[in-house]
Order: sequence, then C-alpha cells, then structure tokens
Amino acid sequence: MPDGKPLSAPQKALIKLGLARDIDLALHLPLRYEDETRITPLGAAREGEAAQVEGTITACEIAYRPRRQLVATLDDGTGTCQLRFFSFYPAQQKALAPGTRIRARGELRGGFFGWQMVHPVCKPADAPLPQALTPVYPTVATLPQAYLRKVVDSGLARADLSDTLPQTLARRFGLDPRWGLREALEFLHRPGPETSLAALEDRSHPAWQRLKAEELLAQQLSQLQSKRERDALRAPPLRAAPGGLPEHLLAALPFELTGAQRRVVEEIGADIARETPMHRLLQGDVGSGKTVVAALAAAVAIEAGWQCALMAPTEILAEQHFRKLIGWLEPLLTPRGLRVAWLTGSQKKKERVPMLEAVASGQAALVVGTHAVIQEQVLFKQLGLAVIDEQHRFGVAQRLALRGKLHTQDESAPLEPHLLMMSATPIPRTLAMSYYADLDVSTIDELPPGRTPIVTKVVADSRRAQVVDRIRAQLAQGRQVYWVCPLIEESEALDLSNATATHADLAEALPGVMVGLLHSRMPVADKKAVMALFEDGQMGVLVSTTVIEVGVDVPNASLMVIEHAERFGLSQLHQLRGRVGRGAAASACVLMFSPGENGRLGDTAKARLKAMAQTNDGFEIARRDLEIRGPGEFLGARQSGAPLLRFADLEADRGLLELAREAAPPMQDRYPALADRHVARWLGGKSQYLKA
Repeated sequence: MPDGKPLSAPQKALIKLGLARDIDLALHLPLRYEDETRITPLGAAREGEAAQVEGTITACEIAYRPRRQLVATLDDGTGTCQLRFFSFYPAQQKALAPGTRIRARGELRGGFFGWQMVHPVCKPADAPLPQALTPVYPTVATLPQAYLRKVVDSGLARADLSDTLPQTLARRFGLDPRWGLREALEFLHRPGPETSLAALEDRSHPAWQRLKAEELLAQQLSQLQSKRERDALRAPPLRAAPGGLPEHLLAALPFELTGAQRRVVEEIGADIARETPMHRLLQGDVGSGKTVVAALAAAVAIEAGWQCALMAPTEILAEQHFRKLIGWLEPLLTPRGLRVAWLTGSQKKKERVPMLEAVASGQAALVVGTHAVIQEQVLFKQLGLAVIDEQHRFGVAQRLALRGKLHTQDESAPLEPHLLMMSATPIPRTLAMSYYADLDVSTIDELPPGRTPIVTKVVADSRRAQVVDRIRAQLAQGRQVYWVCPLIEESEALDLSNATATHADLAEALPGVMVGLLHSRMPVADKKAVMALFEDGQMGVLVSTTVIEVGVDVPNASLMVIEHAERFGLSQLHQLRGRVGRGAAASACVLMFSPGENGRLGDTAKARLKAMAQTNDGFEIARRDLEIRGPGEFLGARQSGAPLLRFADLEADRGLLELAREAAPPMQDRYPALADRHVARWLGGKSQYLKA
C-alpha cells in the first residue's frame, strides 16, 4: 500500500495484470484499435460497417416492445439513425435529451426503420476529433479503458526507452533504423489514421518487427545467462570404473538396448563425468525406454559413491519406476549393503522413518518417489544425480526447490547435483530453440523392437454398443482392455459418478469378466490392489480416470477406449494411447466423442482427433499440439503462467528466433551491461522461470 493507503480497485487490477513498472505499462500494447478520427455521414454509410456519426438527438423515449429499451433518434442532416439500449441508466437518458449534439460509434445496421445502432458508445460532440486511432487494451472488469489509457500514456512518457540493442545487431536483424524502441512503442500505442490496420493486426509493420526481435533476444540472453551461471557451478564428477555396476546392469537386463538408447546413455555419461552440473532433457516417445536410460545413469552415480533421486508426478507412475528399478538394481545393490528407498506423501510414519534414515545415512543409494522427495525432512548424505520424470507436470517452484535444497553438506565447497529431466511429450524444435535453449536435449527417436503400430479409430458415442462388441472380441482372444473416462474439472463428484456408472454398465454388459475401477480418490492400497489384478491378467477390463496416463506397462492390453475424447488435450490422448501396443499383439485405440448440443464438434477438438487418427509419431503430435494450443499452454508450469513471449510467434517468427540465437552470445560478450539492462527491461523477475 503506497503511503499506508489501501489500494483502489483499478490499482489492484493493474497489479493483477502485471503492470507494476513504467516499462510494463509501455509494453502493454493494444489488442485492437478504433477509428474515432473521422465522422461518417449517414447518407454515405454502408451496412455492417463500424462507423462514428455526429448529429443532434431529435427524440428519446423508453419503449416497451418487444422489451424495455431506451430508443433515441439522431439526425446528422444527411439521414437519421436510431440508437437502441437494452440496459441503461437514468443518466444515459438525460445525456440523450432532444436537442443534444452527440457522437455515436457502433455497427450500423439497416432495419425496417432505416439505420440503427445497438448499444453504441456515445460522447458529447464538443471535443476536437482525435489525431490517432484509439487503442483498446487487454484489461479486467475493474479497470476501465479510459483509466488504462491514461496510465499507459503516463507510463510510456516516464519509461526509460533508450536503446539497448546495438546498431550492429539491429542491422543483423534487418530492422529499419527509423524505428527505435521509443518510436515503435509510441507509434503502436497511437498509430495515425492513415496506418494500414492489416499491417497492425498481422504484426508485419516495422514497429512490430522491432518489438519481436527485442523480445526474442531478451529471452535468448536470459537462457544464455542461465546456462553460463550453471556452468560456473560445481558438481561431483560421476564416473564408473570398468566392470562396475552399469556393466553388471546391462548384462542382467532381459533385452538389448536400441541404438538410440545407447547413444543417449553415452551423452548422459559424458555430461555427468564433468565437474559442471548436467542440465539435460531426455525426450522420447511413449514406450521408447527412458526408464532404463535413467537406471543406467543412476548406476554410474552409485558406482561413483553418490546417491540418485528419481521424482515422478503421481504415485502410480513412481511405483511403476520403483518396481522396475528394484527388479533391475536391487539384486546388484544388496551385496554392497545398499538399497532402493521409496518415499511418497501417503506413507505411514512407521514406513517413512526408516526410509528417511536410510536416505540420510547414504544406505539408500537410489531414492524413488513423488513430491515427497523434496520435503524439508528429506536429507541426503550426498546426492549426485536428480532425475525428474514428466518434468512438465511439476511446478517451477518444485523444480527450483529440488535444485536449491540438494547441496552437499560441505558449505566450503557446495556442489550441485546433476539434473536429468525426462519427458514423453517431445519438445517441438521452435520450443527447444526458445524456452529450452538453456538445456541440452537428448532424444530417443527409435522404439524397441516388437512394438506393434496402434490403429486409431474416431467414433461417435452413438456407436457405443459396437465398441462393447469389439471389447468382447479382444477378451475372447485372451487380451485386456482399458476404458478411460474424462476428468470433469467442475466436479470431482461428477467425475466419480461418470467413471462409476461406466464401470457398472460394462460389468453388466460383460458377465463373467472381471471389470475393475481406478480413480484418483481411491485409497492408495486399493489403487495398488486394482493395478496388481490388471497387471497379473486376472482383470479383463480396467475402467479408469486419467491416473493411468503415464508409466503403466501391461503388454497384454491391446485395446484402449477413450470416452469423451473431445475433452482431452492432444498430448494426453497420445500418452493414453501409449498404454497399448506394448506387446506383440495388434493394438487399437478408439476415440469416442460426443457431439455438442448443436450436433457438431468444436474446431479445436476436431483438429486434435484428426491429428490422433493421422499419426502415431509423438514428435508430429507435439508439433500439432503446439500449433493448436500455443506455447503458454503447451509448456504448462515452465513459465508458471507468465507469458514470456507476448509479441513474437514461434512459428511465424522463426527467422527472427534464429537471428536472436546467433546474436545473444556476441551481445553478452561485447556489451554485458546492455545485455543485463535488456533482460531486466523485457523479463523483469520472470527470467527465473526459464531457469527451472
């Protein structure tokens, strides 16, 4: 509160919009513009055009048919126009008293009684016409446009807009030298009436190019600074002696690594052998075998005498990892007096305490769990490697906490752990170049042999009976089936009743078949019992909410039915589809959709289902997902809701993005003070989100 006074509603709204500094106001650009610079005579007006007319009110009354409304008649000497208001105040009626001269702006419609405007914006006709287009800004309910225009104008006047982009770099971007930052912003807030609205709207105007280039450069500089800061930190070099734990693990595995897995294992091995902390993203499509790569990296860390932590977003996924890792590593660790520990929020105290002690003593060489791994009471003896699975599902604060808390105990020479992030949602190239520019990326671009391609069918839910027939056929062949119900965000109770009703319907339709139910509100022990029955092959059909999205591996399951598929995101649909096709049997995924009340699917839902039917390739799915959703939603928590790119478009401005990548290192090296000012201007405190 400034001067101890409580903030007004508009001041609170400005803070909510992130408009705290003068530069924030200067960079808060209009959504669109209204042309109030000219008056259109009614005699020359055209149907459907947005126009501003000026004239005298000749009549004003409240009419009651077909409903209560205020109707005023305006005459400009070339024609008349009725102004209609279905909601109005007494003050409005007074302002439209006969004889008053006003300006009205709105869409002109030709009706039975001549021209009319519904809810036009009206002003007294006494002020001179503006000389520039009127900006319409993004805002919230408690922040009127008039107030926002005033504060943006004053912020623009006060902000330091001196150029931070050296001329040599501006030329490299191909920017018009007449458009410095101040000129570009002043123009975009108040363009002249002769300006092409098309060039403003498609952002091709030189003023827009200036802003987009500066914004992309700020993002690249921030990522570069983050990478260099990390390269200055120290981490324990992790190397395994020949004939050590990694080689024993490879020999014990019941399968051969693919060429892509071997390549990625080598990349990670080279990283963790160095004394600078690894910050690597391991991406691979659903079922490409990322867990075994993490197990081999963990084996190197353990062989070198350090601990490894693996954190997964859900208990089911963490447990899948836990069981695989125990199966692979426990027999090799036990003879060394080491073990794998398990930490989750739902653990009873008597299970948890011995686990915490094993972690603190170093006896737990590998710690697998959920968010519980980063809680305050978890103290590692010496953590060398942290692995985060499905990293996009963790918030920025959680990822920063993992890096921040896991220093070794020796304060004189604190060490950072190496960090390996895994994702089954591949990162499209433009994102890798921008939001993930500070990461090294390893890609498993090959599926293990024996995987069968999955056939995807899109069907309306009116064909539900045929889908149930298909389930019967799969069960008759000894196969198993998933049936996934959507999460209904408004109500967990609705969720539950939806899944429960589906479970009851299928149990009735499939007599003699064990049909299980799995949802997020079940006690952990019950979830484990259901999963065990399905994994053992005793349960034929598993009805589930999206808790089975990742990590669940049942090779005998050959059919996935996703109900209300139109409600799911594209990457989520792809993840769910990846639960089948894990064995040698031909597998299918049925996307069952329910058309809306008008009998049609929305465009976005249609685009998602079409993409799923056309391709099984996770990289192509991710590219289309980015197209449909845009980077903010695609990235989820990496930038914690802060739109780090407001003006540039990753696909449309790929050329500028490439130039920004090239320009960042020379700018940081030759003009470090300008680079710091540039990042502070554009990102403020948001740059930390890029470092998580």
